[in-house]
Order: sequence, then structure tokens, then C-alpha cells
Amino acid sequence: MADSLDSASSGAAAPAGMAPARADVPDTQLPSAAKPAPRRAGDLSPPHAWSLIQTGQAVLVDVRTEEELALVGRVPGAIHVPWAHGVDMTPNQEFIRELAAVAPPELPLLFLCRSGKRSERAADAASLAGWARAFNVLEGFEGEIDDAGRRGKVDGWRFHGLPWEQD
Repeated sequence: MADSLDSASSGAAAPAGMAPARADVPDTQLPSAAKPAPRRAGDLSPPHAWSLIQTGQAVLVDVRTEEELALVGRVPGAIHVPWAHGVDMTPNQEFIRELAAVAPPELPLLFLCRSGKRSERAADAASLAGWARAFNVLEGFEGEIDDAGRRGKVDGWRFHGLPWEQD
């Protein structure tokens, strides 16, 4: 499969247990609950995300806190727009406005956090706000916790040996 944003999209298949939408039924005849809420364009593995960044097809947006960037490391060239602030993770009420100041809606964006959970919410929020090509980077920068309670040993950006730096 070629590395592209088209290959990363969610596709047209219906979710398990649901019949696909019929093309011959106008949207006006479907109940409002059947219309899915706008959501991110898809999810990408860290290596797939890096290949898109390297070829200039997308830009990485790191949504981790300033503290995380300083203590754990950062991806060179990433745009930083925090989803939350501080160690108490106070939600960033200005997230969309800050994102709009650095990334136009037509720009394909790949969102990264520590483990892939905040970045998923950030990509969904960006999609709702008008970024049609907002993707979540699965696994995050540090990845999931291993049996010893540590990150970076199971999966994640660093686990895959992708570029990063630390202050």
C-alpha cells in the first residue's frame, strides 16, 4: 500500500453490526441519529505518520503539555498546540483558536500526544472545527505502559526509532 493520506482514511465500510447506508435513500429520510458526527479523517501508525511528514504530505501537531515536551522530548519540526496545560492537565479553552493561528484548515494535520488518547480528541475537535484532514497518530510519543509500569517499551513514536530530541 502506498503511503498517502487516502490510504489512511476510515473508508466507506459500515461499522460491525451495522448495514451500510443505501445510496438510494436521501439523507433527509434518515433519522438524525443515523447521521454520524464529524470526526477525524483516520488513525495512523507512527511510521506511517513519519513517512507522510518526510514527504511533505502532512504536518505534525504535538498536543502534549510544555512540561511533557521539556521532560520527555519532542519531535523536531512539529507544531506545538497543547490540548491541556500544566501537570494538572487544565483543558486548553483556546485550542482551536491557537491551531487556526498556525495551521490553515486545508493543511493535512497529524495529531500526537503521549499515548494517542488526547491526540484522538484533538483530531476530532479539529475535524469538527473545519479541518477535513485531521488524523490521530496511534500509540503516541511514549506508547502504552508495559508490565513494569513504564512507557516506551511497547509501542509509540520513540519505540519505533523515529526522530526526537530532548532539551
